[in-house]
Amino acid sequence: MRTAQKRTGRAPKVAVAAAALILPATLTACGGAAASGTESPNTLTVQDYLDPSRDPLYQACAKEVGVTLVISHVAGPGLIRKVLQQSSSRTLPDVLMLDNPDVQQIAESGALSPLSDYGIRGEGMLPAVVKAGTYAGKLYGLAPAVNTLSIFYNKEMFRAAGITTPPKTWDDLRANAKRLTTQDRYGFAMSTINTYEGTWQFLPFMWGNGGTEQDITTEETVQAVQFLVDLQNDGSMSKSSLIWSQDDVIDQFIAGKAAMVVNGPWQIPALQEQRDVQWGAFTIPTRLPTQTTVAPLGGEVYTVPRTADRAKMAKAGRFVQCLVSPEQQLQTAKVAQNVPTTPAVAEQAGRSNPALAPFVTTVQNARSRTALLGPDWPKAATKIYNAVQLALTGKAAPAEALRLAQGD
Repeated sequence: MRTAQKRTGRAPKVAVAAAALILPATLTACGGAAASGTESPNTLTVQDYLDPSRDPLYQACAKEVGVTLVISHVAGPGLIRKVLQQSSSRTLPDVLMLDNPDVQQIAESGALSPLSDYGIRGEGMLPAVVKAGTYAGKLYGLAPAVNTLSIFYNKEMFRAAGITTPPKTWDDLRANAKRLTTQDRYGFAMSTINTYEGTWQFLPFMWGNGGTEQDITTEETVQAVQFLVDLQNDGSMSKSSLIWSQDDVIDQFIAGKAAMVVNGPWQIPALQEQRDVQWGAFTIPTRLPTQTTVAPLGGEVYTVPRTADRAKMAKAGRFVQCLVSPEQQLQTAKVAQNVPTTPAVAEQAGRSNPALAPFVTTVQNARSRTALLGPDWPKAATKIYNAVQLALTGKAAPAEALRLAQGD
């Protein structure tokens, strides 16, 4: 999950889960009868919400498959609505990119064909990646590369504060954040905004501590919310986190107003442009040293919609198979600053790009947001960010905030 960049020429994906939540759970006029909208048997339509930087990767696979492409880049918030309209008008694209949490909704509607129809089963890929693209036991989408969350830190500020190693536990993180906080700088920053973005950033603290979206009132999740409240009460985390997006957070970091920030690898190009900022990254600490960091799995998957043209669907399947091949995974990782979805390829990417290494580590245990609740995930995500907002605004203690947000 990432938001549009203001500092680079890229226009990466914008979270679309909010749009998905307000739309109907089923599509109309699917049933495998939609048309792709192109007449030529050797032309495939590809639809995504990414910027044109991916187009050369698409063209490489088009050459391998022997087709020409018509590429459509849709604004992120409007993608799901457009897919619904295309399904109704029988004009679905041949290849459709989706944010991985949206696969459940679209697959449930019957608009997608199983990738197994084209011999694609996700062998060798991270299990969480395969699970993210699976609905009702069938694989509908795969990602060539994924992202997750870690913490960027200012090396110069760490040195000045006498901090020699990144924190490993919440206690370490809290102590370091206090030490790094000054009159004009916060020691720690993250987004706790009341959108899915806020939930996304909170998940590593909840999941890493054993909390679950199936019941957000457990002691493990209470502890995670309390940890953020403590950081805010210490003065180490700004109350503005309640309205900051992830891009706002990275802006604070670049401006020297925050020493540590939770964010994703898509920010690496913006950070690399900052000649005056010495930065590094480390995995998000856990409450106990015996726990493992568990962060959410982000990234886009490619699917083959059901259309009336079986021959073109087969070519679309070959195109998707090319996009998720090890060679294309590595190229996608370079373009998007994401982590390849095959472990061996991910390790190779981490070796060639040290800035990506903490994300490579975290991805090994990353979890799909829809893994437990499937299409019901957006409801849980809303409860989570509402609870965090209640607690950080002081309207309720963490346990009560979670109970009120759970609502049952």
